[in-house]
Amino acid sequence: MWTEIAAHISQITGKTFDIKNRRSVSGGCINQGYAVSSDTDTYFVKLNRASQVEMFEAEALGLKQMLETQTIRVPKPIGVGTVGDSAYIVMEWLEFGGSGKTQDWEEMGRKLAQMHQAKPPQPNAELNVGKLLAKRGESPVESSKNQPSTFFGWDLNNTIGSTPQINTWTSDWAAFFTEHRLGYQFTLAQRRGGQFSQQERLLALVPRLLKHQPQPSLVHGDLWGGNAAITKLGEPVILDPATYVGDREVDIAMTELFGGFPAAFYRGYNQVWPLDDGYTQRKTLYNLYHILNHFNLFGGGYSSQANRMIEQILG
Repeated sequence: MWTEIAAHISQITGKTFDIKNRRSVSGGCINQGYAVSSDTDTYFVKLNRASQVEMFEAEALGLKQMLETQTIRVPKPIGVGTVGDSAYIVMEWLEFGGSGKTQDWEEMGRKLAQMHQAKPPQPNAELNVGKLLAKRGESPVESSKNQPSTFFGWDLNNTIGSTPQINTWTSDWAAFFTEHRLGYQFTLAQRRGGQFSQQERLLALVPRLLKHQPQPSLVHGDLWGGNAAITKLGEPVILDPATYVGDREVDIAMTELFGGFPAAFYRGYNQVWPLDDGYTQRKTLYNLYHILNHFNLFGGGYSSQANRMIEQILG
């Protein structure tokens, strides 16, 4: 397997790569990770089952699109493939372990805000926008004067952890979040035995809670502390994305979910693009998506936490 991966790296980079050293490193919760080195170069390789190659293809596309914004640093994707029973993704190797000084976290906040401000990808030109409009009950003729110029979603479905994440392009953010985020997770949770008595009331309220009409942004999608790092040179990096085009606030909300990022991060972000009024109310709704996903992945007390969040949102 490693011979084939090395040959793929050589083919893509145009430079012969012979693996002289391989060591196991963290690959996240669901993948095996390795640092592979020749005499001169090192790459990061993640492995999973061959059936999961589409997950790696989506990760590579997300990293590529974030790189193209020329804002925050992300690991550069090198290649994706399958060998036998295994799928793999190869990325550039970054040396983490920076001290995380105040200025580094401020820079991370500023760079993330710049990525959110960058022009996001939109539906592939080959897609029939008329079909998207018809899905929401409008004909292309009826809506020609009001045809939306921007959509929320992504060209591919991807994963949030190991859970499928549905990214069907949708012109209305509240509709997207209701159907493809909360609604989808509630469906999975019910199959797992979750009990959410206020689910329908909450879903009916989402359009009112998300009436702020956000600007579409390319978002990381899974921005908790484990997916943000500082290199040894002090450069902020985000990694392991669950990319899509959404409300920028979903990223900021998740940074607050498991203990929060340093205050300098939020200070830096707001220097570039201050958060909109109402964010503090919306963040609980946005983070409910992740808590429901944690219930679907791990079970346990996440069901009770989700119900408490629903009660908080409903007031």
